[in-house]
Amino acid sequence: MNLVNAPLSARDFDAAMAPLGPFGPSPFLIAGVSGGPHSLALALLLARWLRMRGGALLAGIVDHGLRPESAAEAARVAAWLAGQGIAARILSLGLAPGAAAQARARDGRLAALLGLAAEVGAGWVALGQHRADQAETLLLRALAGSGPVGLAGMAAARTAGAALLIRPLLGVAPARLEAVVAAAGLVPLRDPSNADPRFTRARLRAALADPAGQGAGVAALEAAADAFARRRQAQDSVVAARLAAAATISEHGFVRIDMKALGQDALGAAALAGLVRMVAGAAYAPSITAVRGLLARGAGTLGGARLVRGGLLLREAAAMAPAIPARDGALWDGRFRLSGSAPPGLMLGALGALGAAAAGMARPAGLPAAVARTLPALWRDTVLVAVPALAYPSSDIRLGIRLRFAPLAGAAG
Repeated sequence: MNLVNAPLSARDFDAAMAPLGPFGPSPFLIAGVSGGPHSLALALLLARWLRMRGGALLAGIVDHGLRPESAAEAARVAAWLAGQGIAARILSLGLAPGAAAQARARDGRLAALLGLAAEVGAGWVALGQHRADQAETLLLRALAGSGPVGLAGMAAARTAGAALLIRPLLGVAPARLEAVVAAAGLVPLRDPSNADPRFTRARLRAALADPAGQGAGVAALEAAADAFARRRQAQDSVVAARLAAAATISEHGFVRIDMKALGQDALGAAALAGLVRMVAGAAYAPSITAVRGLLARGAGTLGGARLVRGGLLLREAAAMAPAIPARDGALWDGRFRLSGSAPPGLMLGALGALGAAAAGMARPAGLPAAVARTLPALWRDTVLVAVPALAYPSSDIRLGIRLRFAPLAGAAG
């Protein structure tokens, strides 16, 4: 068999996984599985890889609800996986059709998979994007006017809240993944939207005209993405060094910045953009233009964060998320993750000014009052139950819960 069309071997998959570790003993992973050939191949390859390491795999099958047959298809995929000895969970989104359906489906799918990882305690979420997907992504971002960071393409690994998002197949041609599925005797699903010319990605896929993902066009785009990725990695390293010299990050979700050490050059702006993203619990950093404006002013709000003159960066109180049920794995405000079983009926939300007053502001030394109001607290209706960061009440240890600062992205993410 021509190697171009040969199933991806176990050795090759091991090599693809190696730089994404370390995974430690008995790793537990979530795999996003749509039922298409590439995500099915990912599940099959991961299942073998994990069995060899005493680990476990749970497939997350996201039913977007955008087509009438989607629920039946999700059930069929779960049955296929069960036949391969792979556990699965169907995650129903119930999205409404309409504008930006693909973008909403993509965002909802990722949120559902990360939520599943948090619920079951998995440290990694694996996705099945491959070599041709990377080429299409680079073209899409170029058409959208992305800068060097966007043109680096999809990262093989990046933090996403409490889990690490990994894409072990980015260097693999799709034909080799289809061969993995065929060798397992499975006939994958085909999403009709992938060939719908109304969608830009589908038109680009047709324009590349390279079903095997091995042509010169795909190879050139992959090389370009690799070059931009190396540039981004180098940028990340120097930004991290600037952050180490200028910023002290608190477990309570704020940052003290030495503004002189941070500087107002391009590195200082990139570092501050990452800090704003982290403190705000945001999925994306603000634009560099906006960050430079904040640097020039020396104080103000941006992207859900507030910079106080003197270098205190904290969450903008008015932008905090509403309270959510206090369940194990809950991520409030994109910043604080709850672990453990809280008593039924409790809500996790902002402490606020009234809560801070009720708690007596018995805050640790060095914790500004403005920060205390942005801390997570446990409420029952309008009654403050506990603020773990303030040791309120002193008996809150009996609740059996823990809250930790776990923003959607790190400062250099």
